[in-house]
Amino acid sequence: MREGSLEAPTRHSLDWKNASFYDEANLFHELDRVFDICHGCRRCFNLCNSFPLLFDVIDESETMELDSVDKKVYWDVVDNCYLCDMCFMSKCPYVPPHEWNLDFPHLMLRAKAVKFKKETTKQRDKLITSTDSIGKLASIPIIVNAVNAANNSKMVRGWIDKALDIHPDAVIPKYHSNTARKQLANHTSVSSAPTACQETTGKVAIFTTCYGNYNRPDLVNDLVAVYEHNDITVDSCKQEKCCGMPKLELGDLDAVEQLKNNNIPELVRLIDAGFDIIAPVPSCVLMFKQELPLMFPDDADVAKVRDAMFDPFEYLMLRHKGGLLKTEFQKEIGDVSYQVACHLRVQNIGLKTKELLELIPNTSVKAHERCSGHDGTYALKSEFHEISKKIARPVVSRVDKDKGATFSSDCPMAADHIAAGLKNEKSVKNPMSLLKQAYGL
Repeated sequence: MREGSLEAPTRHSLDWKNASFYDEANLFHELDRVFDICHGCRRCFNLCNSFPLLFDVIDESETMELDSVDKKVYWDVVDNCYLCDMCFMSKCPYVPPHEWNLDFPHLMLRAKAVKFKKETTKQRDKLITSTDSIGKLASIPIIVNAVNAANNSKMVRGWIDKALDIHPDAVIPKYHSNTARKQLANHTSVSSAPTACQETTGKVAIFTTCYGNYNRPDLVNDLVAVYEHNDITVDSCKQEKCCGMPKLELGDLDAVEQLKNNNIPELVRLIDAGFDIIAPVPSCVLMFKQELPLMFPDDADVAKVRDAMFDPFEYLMLRHKGGLLKTEFQKEIGDVSYQVACHLRVQNIGLKTKELLELIPNTSVKAHERCSGHDGTYALKSEFHEISKKIARPVVSRVDKDKGATFSSDCPMAADHIAAGLKNEKSVKNPMSLLKQAYGL
């Protein structure tokens, strides 16, 4: 028996099409097995709230063992897991190929899928994970002004909290009628002679993501500006739906498949035309790099997209390795306090954002590898908002201590959530915006 993560972990595919996957008795047998192992280990006590919740109820039970814990609590543990994957990636010594074969995030995903099939999932959760539908409605001209005004009204947010249990202090981003996809629809890239190097073709198609499209088109515009400055041909997907991450975290795996069936053919068309694919949000990149391939291991098109999907800074550093990144920076950006998003860490590409920003003269980037506790929807929910702030407290404290530094995170949602907890006022900018600034664009 080997343990201690001495070997590279192996991630098994998700057998979600098998009827036994949804067998509740079988599920609880596996929950008993895994929770008992976690109880004896406890290395994950400082990650998400699932672990301290589980350990507390065990310690407060009659026998102080799992056998006297009410099985209803298991669902609370499941609800507090937001599939950041940090336990699997950075803590657990019993992941495959260890014979105990422990994959806590996949077990939680299975439980969420069982819960969804039982139709016990809250309507609120179905609503807030329908990011495309919300974005399309909220970005309609005139309506967008009312939506943004309502989200900034304490009175209205109080009503929303009572009606939907969405916390009145949770950050809800602005919506824009002039979406990123509208702005890119007639865009002609300035680079007409792309040069390939390393694994990159020098031609990229941007999967704008729901967040980039409806909430932060400025991030997509900054990405386009930086890439074209580096003579990379830029195009956009002509057809795009949500990547599926919100529905995955909900346990609605059939909806994930439907979204996959919408997105993959368009992405494959672009790849066959010589394009690489990038997306401005780490979770969306991870969805195509890891989650969909694990759900559809025999789908050749999913594998093709996985191999052509890049994090934006990963791509630029590959260009730098090939001698094609421009490093004639016009402006300094100073010190940067940088939160490394969990779904960026899971990609196992290293700290490419930090490496690139530190190519800018007189720039120091202090990386904080701690979770923001946001997850896209977890921090919005009234019952979890205060817990999410507690999870974020270590990184908030570290950022607060970085006096005079600009705060940055590749995940715009994590950045907003952390920034809302800071005691000291800071400039908050996305890393791509900082790079654009350094280029003087």
